[in-house]
Amino acid sequence: MESWVPGASGSLWDVDNLPYGIFSRRGEDRRHVGVRVADQVLDLTGLARRHELDTAEALDAGVLNPLMAWSRDHLAGLRQWLRRALVDPAWQAEVTPYLLPLADVRLHLPFEVADYVDFYASEHHATNVGRLFRPDQPPLLPNWRHLPVAYHGRAGTVVPSGTGIRRPSGQRRGDGAPEFGPSTRLDIEAELGFVVGTPSRIGTPVAMRDLPTHVFGVVGVNDWSARDIQAWEYVPLGPFLGKSFATTVSHWVTPLAALEAAWVPLPRQEPRPLPYLAPESALGLDIAIEVELNGHVVARPPYGSMYWSPAQMLAHLTVNGASVRTGDLFASGTVSGPEPGTEGSLLELSRGWTQPVGPQGRLALEDGDTVVLRYTAPGTGGGRIALGEVVGSVLPAL
Repeated sequence: MESWVPGASGSLWDVDNLPYGIFSRRGEDRRHVGVRVADQVLDLTGLARRHELDTAEALDAGVLNPLMAWSRDHLAGLRQWLRRALVDPAWQAEVTPYLLPLADVRLHLPFEVADYVDFYASEHHATNVGRLFRPDQPPLLPNWRHLPVAYHGRAGTVVPSGTGIRRPSGQRRGDGAPEFGPSTRLDIEAELGFVVGTPSRIGTPVAMRDLPTHVFGVVGVNDWSARDIQAWEYVPLGPFLGKSFATTVSHWVTPLAALEAAWVPLPRQEPRPLPYLAPESALGLDIAIEVELNGHVVARPPYGSMYWSPAQMLAHLTVNGASVRTGDLFASGTVSGPEPGTEGSLLELSRGWTQPVGPQGRLALEDGDTVVLRYTAPGTGGGRIALGEVVGSVLPAL
């Protein structure tokens, strides 16, 4: 689709994309809702106020939550209005004053996180980890193929891309007794996150077909992990301090409407899941992820290889009657493919801390290391769209 906005046609950030974020102008504290268009940010808060739209108040909240809570029809209307404004030359004079260079704004955490749940939805990741940690047992535990395994994380330590990550300290397994100190096995987890817009009622499960009703969009996720702390604490109740210190998300939330061309069939699920997880109505997403460590690409995990779908994750999350709220974030768990070089964690890439990764020979992350995750997906116009970067650098432990 051609556009009068320079660079907005045929790029990873064109009018087939239009992700939402929160920004402020340099030197100002006031936060606005923005829409990424090429190398610019459209000040949607300012444009809505200028045209006295009935949505202007919701766009003036400084977070995306009020916008995300709108109905599907309301959001579809806004997206249609935005596309028309950015394509129709008659709108140029109205819109141009609200297009700001990306380099001139500061980006913030796009939404207020309500709850955070992290799944374990990749068969390849779960198998790799099982073989490393339980070499004399089947790699997948008996329940894994019957339900999407997950744990509840900490919403308060979800941070935006670019935030420095302080190396965590905690208890680790020692010789005969635990020891305390900074993690020596700091790792990444390349994931995809799903952000809830419309809430559900407590006591009422969300059916798989209702994923588009409740999920507003997706974000890139790096769920940083202190593997040595995790290994000592996780039996019997699962991850805790080894995970809760930081989770990084992208600045941009890509609406589900931008991913219509990315839905693909799931890999075969065997044995057949229970009816509320029926695979006939489950679809995966053809999203490519690139993992860069200190400027070098070390892995390319394919989200399309995931075993459990987003709709199955949401259905299982709520099947006991738990509700979802606007701003809830549920993530896929580490995305890993079947081939070498498609693993989404250093634990797997290094074959259990035995084979150095990348030109600098990393087994685990060292202080000063910078990790960048990039995401792209097929766009509705035939090209590809970007889902944003997730960037983080490791700071020394206190």
